[in-house]
Amino acid sequence: MRPSIRAALKRSAELTRNNRLVEGMEVGESAIRSATPDEHPEIQAWLTDHADDFTGTTGGTA
Repeated sequence: MRPSIRAALKRSAELTRNNRLVEGMEVGESAIRSATPDEHPEIQAWLTDHADDFTGTTGGTA
């Protein structure tokens, strides 16, 4: 996955954690839409691995 997409997903998580859900979703959606089909599986895996980043909770699966 390109570094710009990874950075956008991290920013999306940060915004979501800070109760800025609409902005977080816009940033994340934009990143996903700009991804190539080859990047989609990696994005899906990243989102699964980093779900707790969006909620601010700990103790989930890694």
